Amino acid sequence: MANDVRMSLPRIDGLTSLPVLDHPGLLADPVGAALVRWAASERTAVVEIDPALADTAAMSEAYSVPLGAGANCLVVAGRRAGEERIAACLVRADTRVDVNTAVKRLLDVRKASFLPMDRAVEETGMEHGGITPLGLPSGWRLFVDDRCLAMDVAVLGSGLRRSKLLMPGDLLADLPGAEVIEGLAA
Repeated sequence: MANDVRMSLPRIDGLTSLPVLDHPGLLADPVGAALVRWAASERTAVVEIDPALADTAAMSEAYSVPLGAGANCLVVAGRRAGEERIAACLVRADTRVDVNTAVKRLLDVRKASFLPMDRAVEETGMEHGGITPLGLPSGWRLFVDDRCLAMDVAVLGSGLRRSKLLMPGDLLADLPGAEVIEGLAA
């Protein structure tokens, strides 16, 4: 049975796909908790990587993973009438999130900018270079660029630098709280 599960897991050549719920030590605590609650976890794999290679470009080069297979999660914030509005934005690694137009409009703020990394790390409970759309703080919105859904296998953070999640791109629309946005990235 274990081999049947491994055969159906998303795969990327050069990386060993493992059933995500069987390897909680490869996940940040909030990510692991979110995956336990998420019905689609059986279609998600975790792969162990060298933590020094967690950044997208380094990982792509070292493991021969095309940039188009990576899905980066970036945290953006803005204010309106004294209220802070935060969103995590999931975009393909070969694109750039459109902060100045799309995100600003979606958050309904005058100015949007990236949340400082130390604050994003503290509030998510995830490591820099591992922030992922699973297990985000309540109250944060999650914007997913529609182009991510066409990815055969998306490579995302696991909350830790030493591993990545793999899942079919179409599953990204089913992430808890996901809002699929056309034109989120350029």
